[in-house]
Amino acid sequence: MNLEAIRIVLCRPSHPGNIGASARAMKNMGLTQLALVSPLKFPHPDAIALAADAQDVVENICVYDTLPAAIADCHLVIGTSARDRRIGWPGFEPKACAQRLVEGTAQGAVALVFGHERTGL
Repeated sequence: MNLEAIRIVLCRPSHPGNIGASARAMKNMGLTQLALVSPLKFPHPDAIALAADAQDVVENICVYDTLPAAIADCHLVIGTSARDRRIGWPGFEPKACAQRLVEGTAQGAVALVFGHERTGL
């Protein structure tokens, strides 16, 4: 299992505190690769403040203009949603999603993508 190959991607995060809280949660799970797509406010002191002991994750954030740029080197990308979709793509429960990401790290970089806090993906 290569946790360094797992990238968490936040698309258009609107509140810098959510960036810091995400970094803190990631660090608790051993994840360190956080990418932001067009953040509204970053860098920002609130991101550092809410990161607590995960300032290193915040300091190493990569910022991208577009989602395709943020996931360009990933061979597996999983998007999250709170709503059922009729797209026809496979859906996963959280445990199966985590297992799929971990298994995917054997082949290289993988990404778990979260949409805008208010509207999602």
